[in-house]
Amino acid sequence: MAAAAGNSDVALLLERVKPTLQGQQGAQNLQLATWTPSTPLCLWRGLRWSTAACDSGDPSARGNLSLSRDPSLLLLSLRLPASALAGHLPPALAAFSSLRSIYLAANLLQGPIPLELGNAPSLAVLDLAGNRLSGQLPPSIWNLCDNRLSLLRLHGNALTGPIPDPAGPNTTCGALRLLDFAQNHFSGGFPSFLTAFRGLQRLDLSGNRLQGPIPEGLHHLQGPLLNLSYNNFSGQLPPDLAASPPDSFIGNSPELCGPPLGQQCVAKPSGLSPTGVAAVVIGLMAGGVVVASVCIGWAQGRFSRRRRAEEEEIDEEEDGDGKLVVFEGGEQLTVEEVLNATGQVVDKASSSYCTVYKAKLGEGGASIELRLLRECDAAKFQLYSCVRRIGRARHDNLVPLRAFYHGRRGEKLLVYDYFPGHRTLHDLLQGRGLSWARRHKVALGAARALAYVHSAQGEAHGNVRSSNVLVDECLFVARLAEYGLHRLVGVAKADGYSAPELHKSSNGPRPRTDVYAFGILLLELLMGRKASGDLPAVVKAAVLEEAPMMEVLDAEVARGAEEGILLHALKLAMGCCAPVAAARPTMAEVVRQLEDIRPRNSSRPSAIYSPADTSTAAA
Repeated sequence: MAAAAGNSDVALLLERVKPTLQGQQGAQNLQLATWTPSTPLCLWRGLRWSTAACDSGDPSARGNLSLSRDPSLLLLSLRLPASALAGHLPPALAAFSSLRSIYLAANLLQGPIPLELGNAPSLAVLDLAGNRLSGQLPPSIWNLCDNRLSLLRLHGNALTGPIPDPAGPNTTCGALRLLDFAQNHFSGGFPSFLTAFRGLQRLDLSGNRLQGPIPEGLHHLQGPLLNLSYNNFSGQLPPDLAASPPDSFIGNSPELCGPPLGQQCVAKPSGLSPTGVAAVVIGLMAGGVVVASVCIGWAQGRFSRRRRAEEEEIDEEEDGDGKLVVFEGGEQLTVEEVLNATGQVVDKASSSYCTVYKAKLGEGGASIELRLLRECDAAKFQLYSCVRRIGRARHDNLVPLRAFYHGRRGEKLLVYDYFPGHRTLHDLLQGRGLSWARRHKVALGAARALAYVHSAQGEAHGNVRSSNVLVDECLFVARLAEYGLHRLVGVAKADGYSAPELHKSSNGPRPRTDVYAFGILLLELLMGRKASGDLPAVVKAAVLEEAPMMEVLDAEVARGAEEGILLHALKLAMGCCAPVAAARPTMAEVVRQLEDIRPRNSSRPSAIYSPADTSTAAA
């Protein structure tokens, strides 16, 4: 520890932060392995220091071992997203006097958020999304508002209890722009203090267990900037949210009513006199006229509002090398980092329109996935609109787009998270040992992603196939890739399983064509066969020949599940593959049916079975 003797921040990292993030004693994390006194400080991965030496291209300056003994050197940023960290969140992070940003998303961190973290003296950005954090959110987290807190993301953890009020009665968190608590287990009422956070540009509380009425005061958050879906909110929506899209509130209690929802609020009987009843009727008629006027105004202004919202929700960086558009979770990326990322080809042949790379961001950066489009049919004015729609989509079973790079020579790069320990479903089906319980988890995860795309995004995925389903080989959580890329490359070049109507029409993919593709995917899982043949025809032939249906299924599947459940799944798959689009179920219906046939040993809610929630609404 001699190298750290002169610097308290270095000593803190080695003695209290590294062991806690690393988790199991004796385990060695590849990212944290660089944090040693024998390695020059500038080469410690995931860290940014208050010295120009580490940012320079001078090898001698960056390789200076004596920097770690400089008592004036301060830690400014900790950035290790998707780095397989498997420990806990260190309370010692609050002890760094100049630490401004923490990016630890998409790791395996567990346990509570330490109370001490809210007392970090300089912390302005905290991104802990996609971990396994549990317990209640400490009220001290709002102390960070005093540090000009601008981003707070806890999306996709297992946090419970009510969202706590700030300790101070007049906390407004004026610098906070993005607050994302989605896909946790928060309960209780709507945190009304958030209406005082007037600087908020995006608020996402979706996928929790919040209930009761939604208060007034959120009118500054319109369109996709506000997401309160899949909770249990009830009562009449406040008038200042009448212009919001219905998607912001889907999946709540049936008692949630009022514009923009189709559910009208019904007044309770009050024993009024005939005169009073007449007054109520007249009032309702007048109210209907007002509502109609509001709806017309909303419809007329919807396009312009959405366009403004899209412009506000992204950041752009442009220089002589091209333009980088970043989305939620990619705020830390720069043009230079993306262009200088060292990568290797992962998949070139399986896609007709892009080459897939695994790339490393700089010396201490995390791994990312880059998809280089070889062709793009979208005109320039359509290109950014399509990319923004793709970049807004966020679901636990969907691979999120983090950034898009458009080079001055026309190069087009899509930047995604890289998921270590994941293989494609196509590859997994070539091996053995994939039980029905595991296949069911994969099917349900993919179905939930599609249901989200159809309902919350209002469009089709467009490229559903087994090689676009990434599967965690440990937990068997599925993540669907390549959402929306058919809009960029053209329908003819998309590689997904094509519904019959796509060969007869130029309209392009629709939600029901995704349902057909999912049916083929489910048949692959049940039958253990590639989709290169006509799988529905194989099943139909077996029916005509009166062959036992269990003989159609993969032996590995038939060996480990009840016959009735498997036949139900087979019937569902064939229903999805109906030749007539209108006869196919919706993906929401598919999710419900898959929930109904959940394997018995998976009925207990768990993070392994579903990253967010086990309810159908979580889809």
